[in-house]
Amino acid sequence: MVRQLEKKPTGIVGFDEITGGGLPAGRPSLICGGAGAGKTLFSIEFIIRGALQYKEPGVILTFEEKATDLETNVASLGFNLKKLQKDKLVWIDHIHVDRSEIAETGEYDLDGLFIRLGYAIDSIGAKRVMLDTIENLFSGLSNEGILRAELRRLFTWLKDKGVTTIITGEKGINTLTRQGLEEYVSDCVLLLEHRVINQISTRLLRVVKYRGSVHGTNEYPFLIDEQGISVLPVTSLRLDNEVSSQRVSSGIPTLDAMLSGSGFFRGSSILISGTAGTGKTSIAAYFADASCKRKERCLYFAFEESPRQIVRNMKSIGIDLQKHEDAGLLKIQSSRPTLQGLELHLLTIHKLVKQFKPRTVILDPITNLVTIGSMSEVKSMLIRLIDFLQVEKITVLFTALVYEKDNTVQTDEGVSSLVDAWILVRDIEANGERNRGIYIMKSRGMQHSNRVREFVITDTGLELVDVYLGPKGILVGSAREAEQLNEVTGVELRTHALSFKDRVLERKKTVLEAKIASLREEFESMQDDLNKTFREEELTNAIMEKNRQQAGNKSKPGKSNYGKS
Repeated sequence: MVRQLEKKPTGIVGFDEITGGGLPAGRPSLICGGAGAGKTLFSIEFIIRGALQYKEPGVILTFEEKATDLETNVASLGFNLKKLQKDKLVWIDHIHVDRSEIAETGEYDLDGLFIRLGYAIDSIGAKRVMLDTIENLFSGLSNEGILRAELRRLFTWLKDKGVTTIITGEKGINTLTRQGLEEYVSDCVLLLEHRVINQISTRLLRVVKYRGSVHGTNEYPFLIDEQGISVLPVTSLRLDNEVSSQRVSSGIPTLDAMLSGSGFFRGSSILISGTAGTGKTSIAAYFADASCKRKERCLYFAFEESPRQIVRNMKSIGIDLQKHEDAGLLKIQSSRPTLQGLELHLLTIHKLVKQFKPRTVILDPITNLVTIGSMSEVKSMLIRLIDFLQVEKITVLFTALVYEKDNTVQTDEGVSSLVDAWILVRDIEANGERNRGIYIMKSRGMQHSNRVREFVITDTGLELVDVYLGPKGILVGSAREAEQLNEVTGVELRTHALSFKDRVLERKKTVLEAKIASLREEFESMQDDLNKTFREEELTNAIMEKNRQQAGNKSKPGKSNYGKS
């Protein structure tokens, strides 16, 4: 069985993910970079988080700043170095090195440093060591042979002590460090850079080398704020995320009806694009409101309006976002895109998502990000954001401003092909009016309406109504209302006409029935007369027959009663 390299976690958000566990245990690591890149802060956080989170005491040996200066500098991050020293979790020692006192001889060595550092390590049982900065230690040496030998002695001594060491070094002109030697004897080398492009600063971290371990080789943006350092790892490019068949409402019932009646898939990405003033933010606010009503947290990133402005404006269409903020279900993070670079915006979103744990994220609008980066850079940033949120099973909604030119809609920031659902809202001008039409351009994995609906914003909210197709095309606004009035009038006229016709038919039916009754009565009278004549004839014949029979009986011969007498 192959033995894996043991690593010590730094506790720095994102960095341990990049390196697969942290820094190499029991080995020296070098952090190099220019002034203000964050070398000292990275190293101190490694020591402090090791002491607090992993119960590994640490030694801070500094050749520049005194202990009191370090305590003040890290207090803004919430770290109490005085208490850590009192609890014997951290040992801080400052060594002043005067270049004029260093004699460059073949007998130059670091035995005094080893004794002092060894005492500090043994005093608190340190497992981690920080040396800041190594240039000050060798600042008076110009003999490369002596310098290389002493560097190897220092690194070997630290390995023999079994401590995980982090050493800072200033970046050289054409080398990672000023001496150009430290990176070769270090087991792990990190390069921190602070770049300013188009007046926007971005801090980047790169793992230059890591002996015995697989590691990320890209440049990773990192953020320094009141909670320390946060590193943004680049998400995986493999499209193997799990998907959900659960549906979430858009908050607009008529829009849900266009999406096969159930809304969007949970964990999907949605784009609402349209020209200025078409109601993109209103749709986003309804989506946030629906999420909060489901008792699910929503994180809203606004790049144009302040949180109070959004809350006020949405009240005009019947949405109370303030109650969701008060309940802790909604968090509106508002800032201008130029506050920081694209990578730091992405890092900020990562960090807030991890902290707030929302089920829905809204970015309104992504178009403003073009002011701090090219179209390809914005697309790259949004791709990584979509991948990250899909892994977290978070539904994300973007709004984007599009422009109409020559009756065609100019494309968005290149994400329309990446998102799962794309809804376009645009102006429809007719009869001297400006109205809104809404289209579902695509919605992956579900049946959806292909009809154009009129998008109406009222005091009571948002509504999608059917448009009318007239001889000259789509009818919206007052033209639609006029057509509806014509339809209502036509219905009334047809109803009145049908009613009048029914009355005429009823009268004709009554007259006809009267005639039929009269004819039936006449027929029955004639029938009675015929029957009467027939019965009289039969009766006459019967009487005559009877009389004939009686007459015949009288004429027959027989005995006479007179003879007896």
